[in-house]
Amino acid sequence: MKNALMLVTILTGILFFSCSKNEDVTTVAATQPTEVARPTTPIAAKGLIRAADVSFIPLIESEGTVYKHNNLPEDPLLTLKNAGCKTIRIRLWKNPTDGHSGLVEVKNLALRARQLGMKIWLTVHYSDTWADPGNQTKPAEWTNFSFIDLKAAVAAYTTTVMNEIHPEIYQIGNETNDGFLWPQGKLSTNEAQYLQLAQAAITAIRAQSTTTKIMFHYAGISGSDWFFGKVHNLDYDYIGLSYYPIWHGKDLNLLKTTINTLSQTHNKKVLIAETAYPFTLGYNDFTNNIVGQSNQLIPTYPATADGQKNFLIAIKSLLQTTTNGIGFCYWGGEWVAFRGPQATNGSSFENQALWDFNNNALPAMEVFKQD
Repeated sequence: MKNALMLVTILTGILFFSCSKNEDVTTVAATQPTEVARPTTPIAAKGLIRAADVSFIPLIESEGTVYKHNNLPEDPLLTLKNAGCKTIRIRLWKNPTDGHSGLVEVKNLALRARQLGMKIWLTVHYSDTWADPGNQTKPAEWTNFSFIDLKAAVAAYTTTVMNEIHPEIYQIGNETNDGFLWPQGKLSTNEAQYLQLAQAAITAIRAQSTTTKIMFHYAGISGSDWFFGKVHNLDYDYIGLSYYPIWHGKDLNLLKTTINTLSQTHNKKVLIAETAYPFTLGYNDFTNNIVGQSNQLIPTYPATADGQKNFLIAIKSLLQTTTNGIGFCYWGGEWVAFRGPQATNGSSFENQALWDFNNNALPAMEVFKQD
């Protein structure tokens, strides 16, 4: 997200991340993989891409949380798959301080999803931590690289990621509204260098796969025409947009118009790369939530289980009536209040999760089913 933790930090002053014991749940085993199977076919062309970002699952499960379906323990990936979710989105950080969202963990999670027949969408931050519109910090080991060395590092790292995980969708950067790998790759001040860095990643991806789809991701609607105008001549496949009513407005018609305009202008397919909506305005821990007031909602969709489901139905229906809108991804669906009701470093998103306050799957998951 989205502006996930970094925006959460801005809004709530919360930083969190630690790891304790591992907890076994009824899952497909996520043992140490030696290889993630290389995809042999491109991501499905028929029907919408229906994805969920599940990046927090390894952290949450490591601290003892068990997800449920019909009040019985169940692997959350299996719950999503059975609900109709076919693609799993996973964030990747270069050298995270605690290992979470690093290459080893992401490779394990990707293998676990592959064992269930799910496709992989990687969002590669090119950072050791959250990258978002206001923060695009280079990995620490690249801090003092010259621009030439930085390009080489991007190419080498991208090649490694491709060889290790073989994703169906490779998202170059996260929320790259003003580029990535600052300051060299800051789009507003170093446009030529940003484009060269992005091209280095593209070249590495194309060299490893003829089927992997390449995405650029813009957080929001306003300003997206500027960004995608800048990358117009690059060889990529998908436009990715974030849409959260709290940050990006409550006008679904504007979202639809933006998708159509971008698609027609740049001859690209468009995905809503991140979206979410609350099923309650309540709290399940002492960590302040991003959405907690009724004026942050779209009036048509109250903060109820049905309201959350109907919001997703509206998103799905909107995409089905666009020129080239081909899918959506739910962000933070797994981010339940995993550190207990007293935690101040738990989840700022538990009321927008796809599991309720008892960690039981919510009706919104039914929207993943293919019409």
